[in-house]
Amino acid sequence: MSQPFVLPDFYVPYPARLNRHLEEARVHSRRWARDMGMLEGSGVWEQADLDAHDYPLLCGYTHPDCDAAELCLITDWYVWVFFFDDHFLEVFKRTGDLAGGKEYLARLAAFMPMGDGGAVPEPVNPVEAGLADLWPRTVPGMSAGWRARFAESTRNLLNESLWELANINRGRVANPVEYIEMRRKVGGAPWSAGLVEHAVGAEVPARIAATRPMRVLRDSFSDAVHLRNDLFSYQREVGDEGELSNGVLVLEKFLGCGTQEAADAVNDLLTSRLQQFEHTVFTELGPLFAEHMIDPVSAAGVMAYVKGLQDWQSGGHEWHMRSSRYMNQDVRKDRPFGMSPLTGLVGAKRVRSHTHVPYQRVGPSVIPDLYVPYELRLSPHLDHARRSTVTWCASMGMLEPQNGAAVWDERKLVDYDLPLCAAGLHPDATPEELDLASFWLAWGTYGDDYFPVVFGRTRNLAAAKVTVDRFGGCMPLDGTPAPPPANALERGLADVWARTAGPMPPEDRRKLRAAVEEMCEGWLWELAGEIAHRVPDPVDYLEMRRLTFGSQLTMSLSRLRHSKGIPDEFYASGPMVAAENAMMDAGALLNDVFSYQKEIEFEGEVHNCVLVVQNFFGCDHPTALSIVDDLLAARVRQFEHIVEHELPIVCDDFGLGDGARRDLDAFVTELRDWLAGIYNWHRGCFRYDEATLRRHHQPRPFRLGGPTGLGTSAALIVPRVPSAGRTTP
Repeated sequence: MSQPFVLPDFYVPYPARLNRHLEEARVHSRRWARDMGMLEGSGVWEQADLDAHDYPLLCGYTHPDCDAAELCLITDWYVWVFFFDDHFLEVFKRTGDLAGGKEYLARLAAFMPMGDGGAVPEPVNPVEAGLADLWPRTVPGMSAGWRARFAESTRNLLNESLWELANINRGRVANPVEYIEMRRKVGGAPWSAGLVEHAVGAEVPARIAATRPMRVLRDSFSDAVHLRNDLFSYQREVGDEGELSNGVLVLEKFLGCGTQEAADAVNDLLTSRLQQFEHTVFTELGPLFAEHMIDPVSAAGVMAYVKGLQDWQSGGHEWHMRSSRYMNQDVRKDRPFGMSPLTGLVGAKRVRSHTHVPYQRVGPSVIPDLYVPYELRLSPHLDHARRSTVTWCASMGMLEPQNGAAVWDERKLVDYDLPLCAAGLHPDATPEELDLASFWLAWGTYGDDYFPVVFGRTRNLAAAKVTVDRFGGCMPLDGTPAPPPANALERGLADVWARTAGPMPPEDRRKLRAAVEEMCEGWLWELAGEIAHRVPDPVDYLEMRRLTFGSQLTMSLSRLRHSKGIPDEFYASGPMVAAENAMMDAGALLNDVFSYQKEIEFEGEVHNCVLVVQNFFGCDHPTALSIVDDLLAARVRQFEHIVEHELPIVCDDFGLGDGARRDLDAFVTELRDWLAGIYNWHRGCFRYDEATLRRHHQPRPFRLGGPTGLGTSAALIVPRVPSAGRTTP
């Protein structure tokens, strides 16, 4: 049978190395798999299948430096996880038994107790028997934090198989963003990253495990592992097993292209994720260690973990080229083990991400018929909020120059018409509530404009970091007064915080403060990217855009109003997180379409999805705009799919009563209002149209020293503004 596409030239910058204890692991894994009941009689594998797949070779390549005992343990885990994948396929995916699959998966969590010596059920199948044996062999000597993280990634790996099964039953192919997010859980690479910590004998310190750099390392590692696997396994998964969860198939359907073109695009994304990993290691780990005062021994442990992840990438590639499980007949074998050619090491896409020419003429922005299928509702208190917002911004000092730079004036504020957005987001708000919502939007938009104007032009990332660090003092959790503000940003934040957080219970205050801090961290990420003049990786961009657009903040305010009777675990469930993320992405993509000319031509920015797509695919603006438009529509349709098909199941699983379900329905309605209001604001405000952009970016006249007053206008110097083409920064 011929291959459906030619395997691409992979980016593999590190040499693969093989563990010298390979044969010992092979002998051990055969005996262990038989003892657990995974071979003859299981209905899934015979010994010939296990030998042909050669999981010890995978582990020997991906963990080249560990000793024999550790290699045998790691190999047993991989035998177990691949057996689980094939067992779940045979018993539940092929039969479409969703109910049976849920019951099967629910039992497995009981085999991972957090304490030492915890009782577990009696195993009833090889998967349970394997987990019951592996857990007590693995967790001794590891911290409680590592145990919790590894158990969570194992549960994700197991439980999200239901998502794959549900999509197979409906014949549904995911959109690219949904696929990347869910594949991290289903594909199990975060689980592999946890085993890397065990294998190298160095845990990531708990105080930095959840930070952005460590999350990006884990996620980019995971995405690269999964995308590589998708290329090698396409023939088996899509052709033989009828799988719909494969990145090549996802891009085939989304881009409407042939299999070869989709495979090449997946390889480009794989390369981009590997280079994102490298970029994070070289630019973010050092400042992270300094900020959190990581001692040299712990820092060396983190770097050993990083090296372990790199070994996994190169070793995993070599194994895919050799295992009978995958399509690898025509793979290139004329280069040394695990190394890219010189062109791959240089990285044409990496270079291209730094060569965008700013301030090019691109406008006016073209606005397609965006898919926003929700009816707009507007608050009747809009005019009152408009007046209140101008008064409030003036009283906070936002209409005055800051650090010698003019950010806003009253004319800009009126043109931006942020209460129009608030009136769509909160159509049922009281006058006081709409005023407060408008103030929050004004503060967030002002901050988003403030950072590039005040810090971007001076390239002063350190000062920006100090500014963000001070915001915590403006949001006291205990109700005490905030310290005296140093600028308009602090004054505005302290004011809206006091108005909002006062009636809140402590836990809701913590959630709201976390949402504000995450948005501000996103501003720092954007500023760092602007200083480096780097067009971001597409996956990193979309995930960070949820923060920089303020989606987390505005949605958290809606959630807090409808949380009565809805447990936090419900909001943390996969479908609920996916629903919120889908709507956040739709709003951010909508903004990128409208703001393309403002950001690219007038502000010289690199953080816009249309530009990111242009850079990634090497395509023109109309093609990129079409892709972004399609992605926006796909995210909205995914939201509706989740609301219709997945949230009712989660409601049943949590046993939500009628009151909680009504609160959930109200929250879903607010999410729809959120997108409709944002769309209406973009069409109705004066922030993105070309005429207003030229007016707002008119250079201000400045005066030579000397007399002022009547007859001194000759002392004013007005810089020339090009009528078209390039504008001055």
